[in-house]
Amino acid sequence: MEFYYGWVITGACFLAAGALFGLTYSFSVFFDALAATFPVTPARISLVFGVQTATLYLGGAVLGRLLDRFGPRTMLGVGTLLLPGGLLLAARVDSILAFTLAYGVVTGAGMSCCYVVAYASVPSWFGRRRGFANGIAAAGLGAGLIAVVPAASRLTQTVGWRRAFTLLALGLGGALLLATLVLARPSDVDADRSGEFPDGVPSSGTDTGPPASETILSLPFVLVVLGWAGVYATLFVLINHLVPYADGLGIRWAGVTGISALGFATALARLAIGYSSDTLGRVRVFVACSTLMGACLLALPLARGPAGIIAVAVVFGVGYGGNGALLSPLVADLFGVSNIGTLHGVASTAFALAGLTAPPLATTVAASDGYPIVFLATGVAGLLGAGCLVFAGRTAPRPTA
Repeated sequence: MEFYYGWVITGACFLAAGALFGLTYSFSVFFDALAATFPVTPARISLVFGVQTATLYLGGAVLGRLLDRFGPRTMLGVGTLLLPGGLLLAARVDSILAFTLAYGVVTGAGMSCCYVVAYASVPSWFGRRRGFANGIAAAGLGAGLIAVVPAASRLTQTVGWRRAFTLLALGLGGALLLATLVLARPSDVDADRSGEFPDGVPSSGTDTGPPASETILSLPFVLVVLGWAGVYATLFVLINHLVPYADGLGIRWAGVTGISALGFATALARLAIGYSSDTLGRVRVFVACSTLMGACLLALPLARGPAGIIAVAVVFGVGYGGNGALLSPLVADLFGVSNIGTLHGVASTAFALAGLTAPPLATTVAASDGYPIVFLATGVAGLLGAGCLVFAGRTAPRPTA
């Protein structure tokens, strides 16, 4: 049996996802060290993460179109320069403004390149096993949480955040370079995709979906954007505030362990749920996982000990894993694959909205009213987002490719 090169693409996307998300979700372990370095409010420190997240996902709206035009190798090559380059710059600055520009904007732009490649490349290679293949690629996020977050925490505690940034730049840059070298478009390697697309292989410019501009203005697409914003507010609040929440209870280690456990659960869920969604229906599974994420935030105020905090993180990781595995397959199933980079990039502006607003707002509210109200309000937002996705699935045209 001839080896299908789509699996190499899947592995490269796994590495890209692991590098970018392992780094961005390490922000909470840098938080205290950054607060000790820069004499600004905690909300201002949180804003750095918001700027990075906004750069990551707003950039995707532009870079997704460039991915469709220039291909994944060029895009990830740029990301391989910018992501570690921003880390090296951030390690050497002395003001919060310069740090925001280096870590938030430069590193964020590199992350954006990695993101559009990691999440929008696989659907063009897979149709019949789209959920499973994308689940493998997206499991890189879980691997990044398992490997990078503990390493970042340990390095920050032992050698300081500046040297930790330098070492992370070298390690993550190496992983991204390896992924860049093997990436390709189907036309670059003359791949036979008929086994994945028995009803006809889709190609750029020939798809059953409407033009990208028409899709972006449609009600189902707007509902997807709103739904993703509500659901992913739960993620950004949990990732940024689980460690400070646990620290306030005197069990910081449980927060760090919870983040790592979340990553482990996410990695496993992305494989299992991505595979099962090919049979159960990707829209239905996506909504169920989104609902679980919102419910976990509602339950978090009840978690006052290590077991509760870690348990909530694990269950959340299952929901997030299934959800994250199906982001680009959901877009492809609802709107087609010919403009998948553009559509996924524009839809990802929802993450910019959630990432830019939710963590700083949560910090401000937590300082005055405590974390329970923060988690409850965010959980409700997640459930409302899941509701938007239900209606998007019912109203969107379903292309066959």
